[in-house]
Amino acid sequence: MIPVLLVSIDNLVLSFALPQISQDLTPTGNQLLWLVDVYALMLAGLLIAMGSLGDRVGRRRLLLVGATGFGAVSVLAAFSSTATQLIGARALLGLFGAMLMPSTLSLIRNIFTDARERRIAIATWAAGFAGGAALGPVLGGWLLEHFWWGSVFLVNVPLIALFLPLAIWLLPESQDPNPGPFDVVSILGSMLVMVSFVFVIKHTAKAGVDSLTLALLMVTVASGVWFVRRQLTRPTPMVDVTLFKNPVFSGALVANGMSLMAMTGFIFMGTQLLQLVLGLSPLRAAMILVPGLVLSMVAGFWAVRLADRFDVRVLVAGSFFASAFGYVLVAFTGHPNAAIVMVAFAILGVGIGIAETLTNDLILGSVPAHKAGAASALSETAYEIGAVLGVALLGSVLTTAYRQNLEVPALIRENVTGNEFETLGGTLDVASSLGGAMEAALSNSAIAAYDVGVQLTAGVAIFLAIGAALVSWRTLAHR
Repeated sequence: MIPVLLVSIDNLVLSFALPQISQDLTPTGNQLLWLVDVYALMLAGLLIAMGSLGDRVGRRRLLLVGATGFGAVSVLAAFSSTATQLIGARALLGLFGAMLMPSTLSLIRNIFTDARERRIAIATWAAGFAGGAALGPVLGGWLLEHFWWGSVFLVNVPLIALFLPLAIWLLPESQDPNPGPFDVVSILGSMLVMVSFVFVIKHTAKAGVDSLTLALLMVTVASGVWFVRRQLTRPTPMVDVTLFKNPVFSGALVANGMSLMAMTGFIFMGTQLLQLVLGLSPLRAAMILVPGLVLSMVAGFWAVRLADRFDVRVLVAGSFFASAFGYVLVAFTGHPNAAIVMVAFAILGVGIGIAETLTNDLILGSVPAHKAGAASALSETAYEIGAVLGVALLGSVLTTAYRQNLEVPALIRENVTGNEFETLGGTLDVASSLGGAMEAALSNSAIAAYDVGVQLTAGVAIFLAIGAALVSWRTLAHR
């Protein structure tokens, strides 16, 4: 569970430091999104590759290498002096984080053969992610109130110091006796598919549909088709794409990613709303979101009992309607206050907790035990892709709407040559340096523009959640 906590903490803890990073490193709007995206993107792109590598060199050995690298790069991230350096450090954290993850769900699938026991184990696994999501912001919020933004990365170091000796002492080495050749070409192909896909989303949000958008889309489609064909023709493919012929597996995988998309998009939006618009400290902002994260943990264990009484299809679809209702509260309240954000995220957390436990159980239960490793890697990849898209898509909607609705007096804009007006934090920092009526005017314009962005983003999220509910209802009918 320690690797699960590590990866979960780093998925979310940065969100609470974004306002300080915006003011200190003055990133562009796209750089701000990449600070969050690149970690999950590297995880998503390399989970399957690292699972394959672990089969060959040993899963315990890969865990130890990953943990050591994760700790070293956490220190590097903490002392980054530019946005580019921090993005690079986050990418390396994703690389080493991918070394930590591949064995977790596959172990659960092979150890717990009883269906109900497996659900409890998966609920515990999901609770580890939710626990890290709750622990990270609270620790991060406290650190941000007492130290500089880089201190949030140092949270990883004590956990790694605990993990390394315990892993050496307790974990047995294991590896696949007949793993097949290591397919470097497929690894590069999978990365090309996902990187180009995220670039399509980002560039479209910034510049609209142009020739570069179409070119990137063609690269995504072409590389995706090539990757699938390569896996189908290899005797030992890196990814067993035939698993997707099972509609339950495919539907559960999509639902898994969509649930994380809803959570990360809300946190990216909500942390800035709570701190920059409502004026809460990082710690108080974190505490507003903690009830939702705790409820997500509890809901995962509720899902085990609910699955004994109700059809899983009903529960998964219903969980997405709950997520949609959470976004409804934000979209239609005009200027959300802290109480509305807390209630909305709590409702969202219940839906996500149920969806995560049941979809992961469906993913593992729909494949034979000897394919648990491939299924686990795909499940975790869907998790991370959902995290990427939550920020890339919903974050891009928020950033674009903010830029389009921000009104900056010409005199002020002429005297600012940087990227300050691309983010709420940067704009408010400029406003604070003006004083008087100009500060009030620019601050009010920035907050009003952000409110519009929040409403539009929440509206998009509502449609996505309803779409996920309909997909779940249709695909899980084949159980």
